[in-house]
Amino acid sequence: MKFVDEVRIFVKAGDGGNGAVSFRREKYIERGGPNGGDGGNGGSVVFVADPQLTTLLDYRYQQHHRAKNGEHGMGSDCNGRAAEDMVLKVPVGTLVKDANTGELLVDLSETGQRWVAAKGGRGGLGNMNFATSTRQTPRFAQDGTKGEELTLRLELKLLADVGLLGFPNAGKSTFISRVSRARPKVADYPFTTLVPNLGMVQYKDGLSFVMADIPGIIEGASEGVGLGHQFLRHVERCKVLIHLIDMGAEGEGRSPLHDFNVLNAELGKYSPELASKPQVVAANKLDLPDAQARLEGFTEALRERGIRVYPVSCATGEGMQPLMDSVAEVLFTGRTEKLHVEIPAKAVRAGKAKAKVAEKKASASSADAATAKAATKKAPASLVGAATVKAAVKKAPARKAGAAAATKKSAATKKSAAAKKAVTKKAPARKTGAAAKTSAARNAGTAAAKKASTRKSGTGTTKKVATKKAPARKSGTAPVKKSAAKKASARKSGSSGKAAAKKASAAPKRAPARKSGGRRS
Repeated sequence: MKFVDEVRIFVKAGDGGNGAVSFRREKYIERGGPNGGDGGNGGSVVFVADPQLTTLLDYRYQQHHRAKNGEHGMGSDCNGRAAEDMVLKVPVGTLVKDANTGELLVDLSETGQRWVAAKGGRGGLGNMNFATSTRQTPRFAQDGTKGEELTLRLELKLLADVGLLGFPNAGKSTFISRVSRARPKVADYPFTTLVPNLGMVQYKDGLSFVMADIPGIIEGASEGVGLGHQFLRHVERCKVLIHLIDMGAEGEGRSPLHDFNVLNAELGKYSPELASKPQVVAANKLDLPDAQARLEGFTEALRERGIRVYPVSCATGEGMQPLMDSVAEVLFTGRTEKLHVEIPAKAVRAGKAKAKVAEKKASASSADAATAKAATKKAPASLVGAATVKAAVKKAPARKAGAAAATKKSAATKKSAAAKKAVTKKAPARKTGAAAKTSAARNAGTAAAKKASTRKSGTGTTKKVATKKAPARKSGTAPVKKSAAKKASARKSGSSGKAAAKKASAAPKRAPARKSGGRRS
């Protein structure tokens, strides 16, 4: 029989029957009234867990399942017949999920467990249910409701107590055929077992348990190498796992310890819960010549981890009874003392040394991380300080330049004032009584020139700096050339006085009066 453990099906419950519209018609009976019956209910779709089934093969070829509809109501107060429920039998351990959302709807893990997947429609009421004192002849009835329909995905997880795990051609099928009545195919090539096999193991004192043999697992099964992880779900319900290690494995990189590590790594990638189940390690194929030589190193390596190794030979039956005793003890009592051994003192010391080294590395890494965090926290502050220093350095020359400019401007103003005083002092000595009017005109011209300069300087704030710097530059000459500067200023004042003499005639005569009055005194 072909093994199928996953299918997709469509189920639909039956619709309810419609109510009837009918009236009583008999001889000598007038106005007999309504007598339409009700419709029958539609059939529901029900799943039942059957222990006699081990596969979902029946649902691979028949994927649509529809229950019957209820019968319609009839006259003479006759109701329609309700349809029977459709019962779908599935193996014990079947998971029913919604195909669209993937939500788990029910886990049929007990024998005889029932679950209604789609409920049938309700039958409609006939017109006799709507007759009242004021409405004695209702000419309508109620229709039946529709049945539910949905698409489901069925997944089978075999109910086994013990699971066999190992690389392909490790001897799992031979093992289950020796301890039970299961007869799987046995051949000398990898992946002989393509589907899981169940076997009932008859133990001592009438005790029995179910053992599951699944296809081999190789390195990279989590990425789909070989048959992948698709059959590991059949051992998820197992209480004990038997790791069957091939002691005569041949091939590149193959060794008993490597195979054991790969098996545990693949189990951890599939499900950490499955990897944490009790494991019984069996070293198989001791009848081969090289197996005894490899057994000592493999046993010593696992002893350092505290794991006991059971050497067996499935072909000859050697060591099978101690192995089955340990499996039964773990299964029925839950004690796992026989699966572990005392770790040697050397291994304990080596483990402690490794732990200390790991702690030191961890502390060093944490210290480095803390230092890096502190450095990252301090870096912005240092950057801000550097930026502040740069800004101060940039501002300092500006301040110094401003102070120097201010000192230069003050010196220039003092020199210009001294020059003006010298001019005013020399002017009366040169002037005569006949040239009094011309000096008054010159003084008026200088006053007008000052007013013009003040007006020009007040035109805009942007020109103030230029007007201030210009006299500073002109007045900032060497002190040795003071006499030349005085003569130049006198000449400039004289030329400006001639030009302003013409404007003085048009200007008000108050300024000359004030100047002349000042000189008379």
